[in-house]
Amino acid sequence: MSTHNRPLRKIQSTKLASDNREVRKVPVPSHRLTPLKEHWLKIYTPVVDHLRLDIRFNVKSRNVEIRNPVPDDEIGSQHLQKAADFVKAFVYGFEVEDALALIRLDNLFVESFEVKDVKTLKGDHLSRAVGRLAGKGGRTKFTIENVTKTRIVLADTKIHILGSFQNIQVAMRAICNLILGSPPSKVYGQLQQLSKSKVL
Repeated sequence: MSTHNRPLRKIQSTKLASDNREVRKVPVPSHRLTPLKEHWLKIYTPVVDHLRLDIRFNVKSRNVEIRNPVPDDEIGSQHLQKAADFVKAFVYGFEVEDALALIRLDNLFVESFEVKDVKTLKGDHLSRAVGRLAGKGGRTKFTIENVTKTRIVLADTKIHILGSFQNIQVAMRAICNLILGSPPSKVYGQLQQLSKSKVL
């Protein structure tokens, strides 16, 4: 009888210890579920192998749950934040390879804002502003990305920028000018001047 009780006690103690572990949850919208399934291995591997964290997708709540396997671990807490930022970036629409930079490098961030945060636009005016941001065949977006060394995702009226703090500010200024109605040629000119003066 006593032999049966021993493993039960062990299970209880690990359960109690696990209550202490830090968990981050990243909600996944329905339109990102399929890409998440397709790229799950690319997301799972760096979080488990590189950051030494536990990760799972909770089908009921549609959250990616990341857990630190060691209770009260300071380095694990930092890794947990990096992993959460990485998954969030993927959910926002960044490529896995771009989002991975958030794990590898310390000085990268994701900044998000909406077109209406810059200027209240409705209907055709709003769609024209979003069109100006993308440019013909995405040319404007690529130019801003290349000059400012950032990655930009245009998700409907939301804009997400991944990069260093300084580069995000420059990209945001260019995007805000486009939203406010500046012609792309003028914005290109300002960006070229900045890159020549080696601000970036």
